[in-house]
Amino acid sequence: MSARFQELDWRQTPLGELVLRRRWDPVFDREVHEIKLNDEFLMSSLFTVSEVELARLALADLPAPLDVVVGGLGLGYTARTVLENPAVRSVVVIDALGEVIEWHQRGLLPGGQELASDPRCRLVHGDFFALSRSDGGLDPADPDRLFHAIIVDIDHSPRHLLHPDNADFYEPEGLRRLAARLHPGGVFALWSNDPPDEDYTAALADRFAEVGAEVVRFHNPLQQREATATVYLAKTASGD
Repeated sequence: MSARFQELDWRQTPLGELVLRRRWDPVFDREVHEIKLNDEFLMSSLFTVSEVELARLALADLPAPLDVVVGGLGLGYTARTVLENPAVRSVVVIDALGEVIEWHQRGLLPGGQELASDPRCRLVHGDFFALSRSDGGLDPADPDRLFHAIIVDIDHSPRHLLHPDNADFYEPEGLRRLAARLHPGGVFALWSNDPPDEDYTAALADRFAEVGAEVVRFHNPLQQREATATVYLAKTASGD
């Protein structure tokens, strides 16, 4: 295999063939890491603006100290941005693919070992959606634990799911369970690849005190055009 393209790992998982690869892109003169599941690109280090903004927007107005859950590890940009916030006391990062967690721990991804070894951060191999609907809550080590922020980047959008079993997370009962895992004044933040969905925003407004949808704009270097993603933000009542 040429030095410009390297397959760092290949695994057969319950979800299909998972591939981590690294390549040198001569057009952008930079190293690019990519994760593919079967024939679909899950993520690329060429596109990280919205993942960073997801974390930044979620924590922007929250006071220290903060306990945070991140659903979806991926290339680690969201989790690392969370840890860059000095107000953050602890982060639980949940990912359904143990292979992805292992890639970070082995240093196969930039910043992965630093993320995995940060004393504030715990990487949990688990199904975020199953945990969200369980009585045990989002931290297997502390079933009754509440969080100041729950940040999720797993499905493509509330309508375009990686698995149909995830659908109930976006429905009223799933949102009720989610809100119950937050402290008063806590924030739920969700990444979506689609434009803002009025029906989903309305569903959030039925369960949360403050709701918004922020459009994140960034340059797509492959298509040489502007691209967008949506960050949904929902805040529980302060309890004052």
